[in-house]
Amino acid sequence: MNEGAGSRRAARRARQRRRRRNTAVAGAGVLAAALAAFLLLPGRGGSPADAAAGRTAGPVPSASASSAASGAAPSATRRAEPPGTITLAFAGDVHFTERTAARLTADPALGPMSGALSAADFAMVNLESAITDRGAPQPKIYHFRTTPRALGALQGSGVDAVTMANNHSVDYGAQGLADSLAAKHASPIPVIGIGADDTEAYAPYRTTANGVRLAVVAASQVDDITNENWRAGPGRPGIASALDRPRLLAAVRSAKARADVVVVYLHWGTEGQSCPGAEQKSLAAELSAAGATAVVGTHAHVMLGSGMLGPTFVGYGFGNFLWYGSSPYPHSDETGVTTLTVRHGRVAGARFTPALVDSSGVAEPQTGAAGRRITDRLAQLRTCTGLSAAP
Repeated sequence: MNEGAGSRRAARRARQRRRRRNTAVAGAGVLAAALAAFLLLPGRGGSPADAAAGRTAGPVPSASASSAASGAAPSATRRAEPPGTITLAFAGDVHFTERTAARLTADPALGPMSGALSAADFAMVNLESAITDRGAPQPKIYHFRTTPRALGALQGSGVDAVTMANNHSVDYGAQGLADSLAAKHASPIPVIGIGADDTEAYAPYRTTANGVRLAVVAASQVDDITNENWRAGPGRPGIASALDRPRLLAAVRSAKARADVVVVYLHWGTEGQSCPGAEQKSLAAELSAAGATAVVGTHAHVMLGSGMLGPTFVGYGFGNFLWYGSSPYPHSDETGVTTLTVRHGRVAGARFTPALVDSSGVAEPQTGAAGRRITDRLAQLRTCTGLSAAP
């Protein structure tokens, strides 16, 4: 179990003060307006350190419901969330290589969309990379790696946890995997979905925010060389695999036994395809039955539709978020942050903050007509998912 290490509350508040100050001096224009709106979204209600210390955060401010479907900037109105309510923010694939390598020294590394992540009680992305400067490249076309500094850079961007259960976390073999695990164990934020054995890889991250017990599990459903050769098992390091459904479902049921809200973050889908496949739909249904409050994920390099499967929110694909180059698929630069409001264990609302990956690989907020186009297209993608509209 990963409960987080050390208090990060003071650091988070310092970052938020710095961002508010920077926003105040920014020039007029769409970007400044979007930044100001994001930074006025809800403050955080607790950190992994709160859970580790046995503390429960008090009520946190939250933005009132915004007209995301219209592409308008989120409302700046605040209100105190009652105990039992938690906000969860999710974005897609990130890595620090080629054009995004320099983002390791940027503040914040994820750019202006960091405000939408920082606003939630809990925020999460997928780190599509090995953390190593050693090891042998595996027999595959693409190889991604970064340094342990990436984890601190993500923390500075408002990210509370990352998953490394994906098809690039072991791009550099056994030595690279050993280095990634060492980086995980020294990380300032929780890293899930990878471990020295299957017990660690499938272990949930747990925390408490605003009186809500949260558990997060991660796994990869991508059937590739990583899942074939580097699947975690007894005494064997690697990733948590969603191809082993009984193992994943057991992890979710176990997490649910001690949590009010359970999130499953998956690496799944087919690259370039904006509709979920049968294997995604069947897994989402089984995870919902196992007690998942939300099932979300990435991998396809394009956004997929989202909505409700009974009581479970399913987000089939968030797309690229901080990305090294252009993907050869239409709309691959469209992205955003999905924020869920969960009250007393049930999803009460879903808000999408649209963005577009720019020429430097950074997701830039989109408002007005540009934001509406992305938001409307995401809504249309729900038609092939079999999901109902989220609250």
